Amino acid sequence: MITYDAFAKSFGSVLAVREFTVTIAAGEVVALLGPNGSGKTTSIKAAAGLVRPSSGRVLIGDPGRTAWDADARQACSFLPQRVSFPESLTGREVAEFYCKLRGRGADRLQEVLALTGLNGSSGRAVGTYSGGMTQRLGLAVAMAAQAPILLLDEPTAALDPDGTSAFYELIEFRRREGQTVFFSSHQMGDVERLADRFLVMVGGRLMASFTARELTTMLANRGVMKVTVDALSDASLAQVRTLAPRVIVAGDQIIVPGTADIRLAVLDTLRNHGVNIRGWSAEEGRLDAFYRELIGGRHE
Repeated sequence: MITYDAFAKSFGSVLAVREFTVTIAAGEVVALLGPNGSGKTTSIKAAAGLVRPSSGRVLIGDPGRTAWDADARQACSFLPQRVSFPESLTGREVAEFYCKLRGRGADRLQEVLALTGLNGSSGRAVGTYSGGMTQRLGLAVAMAAQAPILLLDEPTAALDPDGTSAFYELIEFRRREGQTVFFSSHQMGDVERLADRFLVMVGGRLMASFTARELTTMLANRGVMKVTVDALSDASLAQVRTLAPRVIVAGDQIIVPGTADIRLAVLDTLRNHGVNIRGWSAEEGRLDAFYRELIGGRHE
């Protein structure tokens, strides 16, 4: 549905995106992560037909058409990171204008207002809206077209909790409909909850790509277990260190990093050595920490 084929983009002497190659299938929800200035916005705008490649191609649909082709642009709907609308118009008037622009009628207008949680505020002037409500109106406008591809640049950056909840429901609705969503975000909760696949860009390059299942495995491998014991013999500790070389002993607590299999093996070893376990807890690795490993400590 979206194909980046060695896409690169320069702005003067600045190379914003370098040899970006990836394919996003119909029905996928894909998150694009990366620090500020990594090329996320440029890449999403290229799919929307708003940025032309310096080299390479961006194709939309099957068969693929160049992203700035009129038919390709009809297949996409784009929400920029910052949106603004005439302050004297009501939210309903703004959404109605874009519905008509895309050839959609009153039924679609009611749907997008309901999907984005704006029904109760649609009669108010946009100038009275908070930042979060304006962003919700932007989502309503992006949804107006019923386009099979939705391109979103930091869609939850200004949303309040109610708006975020509406956004989650919107994405789940599109997933059920088999439609494609490609979005960038700094909000790890959004990413982990919504995406089928994750792309990480750093310095204009694609540094990592993994599915939700692969992410679950990687985070499990970065898990930590804490076990509180009465006493630990030298023999039991030696066996634990064989299983988990990075184990840390702090007073009566044993801290075991590693996979779920390693953690279970350590528990079995402690029990087999007769160690009295007073309590234990385990947690999987965190996406935000893993993400910072991938970007090498670069700032957001």
